[in-house]
Amino acid sequence: MIRAAGGVVVRDGLGAREIVVVHRPKYDDWTLPKGKCKVRESDEDCALREVEEETGLRCEREDELTTVSYEDGAGRPKQARYWLMRPVAGKLRPTKEVDDARWVSISEATELLSYDRDREVLGYLPPA
Repeated sequence: MIRAAGGVVVRDGLGAREIVVVHRPKYDDWTLPKGKCKVRESDEDCALREVEEETGLRCEREDELTTVSYEDGAGRPKQARYWLMRPVAGKLRPTKEVDDARWVSISEATELLSYDRDREVLGYLPPA
């Protein structure tokens, strides 16, 4: 089983809550920031590291939202845990792993995200 972790990074935008989505050129997809856990790395630490690596934002981790299970592109079982996160430092920017990172409303994210499993994660966000 491949372990992965990430976050739904939120901020209160102008009149609506916004979240971060990222575009990965390797897969040509829009997704929530996440990545594979390193050996002996906790899921919690992985989530913070991966979000910062993909977005440039250092975040604080809040409540765990959910875990999704699926097969990766090679057919291997994968589990990804997600936390609610809020930025505390940094600037949203593309990184070496992603070529676009942006703040969008929940409704925009629902349309933009490439995977139903990411849209499912958004259903676990607490009310604004």
